[in-house]
Amino acid sequence: RTMEGSKAAADRIGRDVLPFVCDTGKVEQIDALAKDVTDAFGGVDILVLNSGGPPPGKAQGVSSDQWRQSFDAMFVNLVRITDHLLPGMIERKFGRIISVISSGVIQPIPNLAISNAIRPALVGWGKTLASEVAASGVTVNAVAPGRIATDRLKQLDAANAERTGRSVEEVAAAARAGIPAGRYGEIEEFAAAVVFLASERASFMTGSILRVDGGQ
Repeated sequence: RTMEGSKAAADRIGRDVLPFVCDTGKVEQIDALAKDVTDAFGGVDILVLNSGGPPPGKAQGVSSDQWRQSFDAMFVNLVRITDHLLPGMIERKFGRIISVISSGVIQPIPNLAISNAIRPALVGWGKTLASEVAASGVTVNAVAPGRIATDRLKQLDAANAERTGRSVEEVAAAARAGIPAGRYGEIEEFAAAVVFLASERASFMTGSILRVDGGQ
């Protein structure tokens, strides 16, 4: 999210890790990131498309400017960075493109209208691309998180609490009651699914949505 945070994460991971920052809503930063990473590493084998989520809210009354801003950040510019980096994957006969989407693609989430509308575009694009590049050793998949214990989830629970007049604790308890596993997922559990799709062992999986949602 910041260069300071990226540097700290790179230091924790270890050797040969470089930090970069990019706002997916700004096309010039998308172009710069693709160039900087390619210059540093010679190319990219694994690309995880994980944009920030839009503000919560209803479907009605969203301004056209908000729709355009969110569509650029959550779809257009993710496709753009893929187009920058995909030719190298095809040339090397190996690539993994993984989109982080949302369970709202499968069942729309109340009060998340913008996300419910835009995330499916990434799925349709990804499934189409998957069929185009499969013979080149490049897979294109999506991972749909359910309720994973992140700062973003805290924000959404708080927004739902304010909207419904309940406490955050009541909102979270009601959400957990709707998850067969009976709890929120951990970040590491979601990461494990992404790591598998990024591996050579997942070479025959493409055009798929992998759900990590505790059975929700």
